[in-house]
Amino acid sequence: MTRENDTRDLLARAAREFRPAALASSLSIEDMALADLIAREALPIEIFVLDTGRLHGDTLELVRRMQERYGLKVQVYRPRAQAVEDYVARFGRDGFYRGPEPRKQCCEVRKVEPLRRALAGKGAWITGLRRGQSAGRGGVALQEYDAVHALPKFNPLADWSEADVWTYIRAHDVPYNRLYDQGYRSIGCAPCTRPVVEGEDARAGRWWWENEGKKECGLHVAAQTAPRVVAFKTHLAFSGREIHPAGKGERCEGQTRDVDGIGA
Repeated sequence: MTRENDTRDLLARAAREFRPAALASSLSIEDMALADLIAREALPIEIFVLDTGRLHGDTLELVRRMQERYGLKVQVYRPRAQAVEDYVARFGRDGFYRGPEPRKQCCEVRKVEPLRRALAGKGAWITGLRRGQSAGRGGVALQEYDAVHALPKFNPLADWSEADVWTYIRAHDVPYNRLYDQGYRSIGCAPCTRPVVEGEDARAGRWWWENEGKKECGLHVAAQTAPRVVAFKTHLAFSGREIHPAGKGERCEGQTRDVDGIGA
């Protein structure tokens, strides 16, 4: 309970001292736990989601479930249609399988640029990063300074274990992505995520066709201390229902999805 109280206190401080603060929710179990704490404490913290256009249907379903459960307004940011079209024209719809650089450019279009719009005008941002998620995140601090966006960045669950998060989820009956019950432990875009097997790192299922090492999408870069004020290369299948594939005007199950972003 002490860890939960400390997390609650840190969220309250972020909301109080860095208004407007916002939770960048990937709809992971970590972010759902944070949303639950924000709702329980009625904290003035905005919540936004980056809908990349390639997410699993089960992932996006959580937006509706979260809004219905907590009565929270969740802002959704999407990639710019022209940027998506340009990427598809240059690399192909699934060009990210070609290698790290095309994959990173896809992440730039679908995640990084929308994040810049989402953080515009914010006083701080909050994430569900944990040190135990991967070796590359071992140095995550509770509070950092994000020099890229020139904002304080809070990681209230930095010292929580995966088991701690699940304990909280179950204790408070927090909604979570059903893909976790299918062996997923880190969930991103549908074609870039697979379940993991016993003994693998929690993020081994992300971009699994790339060589082992630090694999990030570009949302979380090396931070500064806050200032005082197994490859599976031949198996490219993925589980889960992808409800809106890439590219303006592309169709999925008879539907056309608009990928224009919200905001400036």
